[in-house]
Amino acid sequence: MTAFTFHGQSFTALPTGALHWPAQDALLVADLHLGKSERMARRGGALLPPYETQATLARLANDLHSTRAQRLIALGDTFDDDAAATALPQEASATLNQIAAQHETVWITGNHDPQASGLPDLTLSGLTLRHIAAQGPDISGHYHPKITLAGRRLPAFLVGADHLILPAYGAYTGGLDATNPALTALVPKGHAITTGTRTRMVPLASSCPKYAGGHARHARRGQRPPQI
Repeated sequence: MTAFTFHGQSFTALPTGALHWPAQDALLVADLHLGKSERMARRGGALLPPYETQATLARLANDLHSTRAQRLIALGDTFDDDAAATALPQEASATLNQIAAQHETVWITGNHDPQASGLPDLTLSGLTLRHIAAQGPDISGHYHPKITLAGRRLPAFLVGADHLILPAYGAYTGGLDATNPALTALVPKGHAITTGTRTRMVPLASSCPKYAGGHARHARRGQRPPQI
């Protein structure tokens, strides 16, 4: 686990990709993409072992137990699409319902589950929690950031001046390299915190100047950020 501060608030990054916010008694997760294997099979895609949903939920239950967080905040794309929300296996659905019943749960909608019952964003202690980073300071997900360290490509938190971006929490999720222009525009410098068997904070190199402010330019032109 790695403790750090962002805009005056103390956080702990867990090896699983969850973010503990003690002052809010909250555990934050992003991009669970529950039901991805079912969605891919339904749409004629690759057939994946249908165990990722239960594995993700078991990991979530363990993180909630270990941190003793009373509040769960999911930062969007909880489901891989809106249909997946009603197509979960019975065991997974029961686990999710139990987690929600035992914790104060806040669901934020994402681009994969826009019809899910949830909020577009939430502001706590001056930080806006949303799915896709916008006007900071904010905490978000969406991009599934990854960095390459010692030859391994690892999901990672990105911590910049105004944006804190969480890695994807769910299994079977791809990701975007931290050097991608969409991410260097948001976090041109700062730190990455790797996940996996342990967390490790490493500095991010400054982005190429031509990319600085790129996300803001896209927003002014009405262009959408990359869809993950």
